[in-house]
Amino acid sequence: MSDVTDFIRADVAPSGPGCQDCEAIGSWWLHLRRCAYCGHIGCCDDSLHKHATAHAHASGHRVIQSFEPGEDWFWDFGSETAFDGPVLAPPHSHPRSQSTPGPAERVPADWQEQLAGDA
Repeated sequence: MSDVTDFIRADVAPSGPGCQDCEAIGSWWLHLRRCAYCGHIGCCDDSLHKHATAHAHASGHRVIQSFEPGEDWFWDFGSETAFDGPVLAPPHSHPRSQSTPGPAERVPADWQEQLAGDA
């Protein structure tokens, strides 16, 4: 059985300031999560595409950390538990100037309805 620390590489920088997969398809996100192993930034499960969870399942990188300003919690998909983890390489969140949801120029006027319809 693997220890959760096997899925954390504190020296790896995040892939960028936004969801890597949403950027590729020209979409938008609600909140961001960071893979604690490879730094992949994906959107949360409240976003339309749930890219952080998809990355965890596809890659086997089971630990994420919030990539929201002021949040430092970790989540382990393997045990389905939150925990306090180590400090990861900076930056520790998307820029505070970046909108939530974001990016501002791609967020539709009816974003709340779109997310409610996805529930």
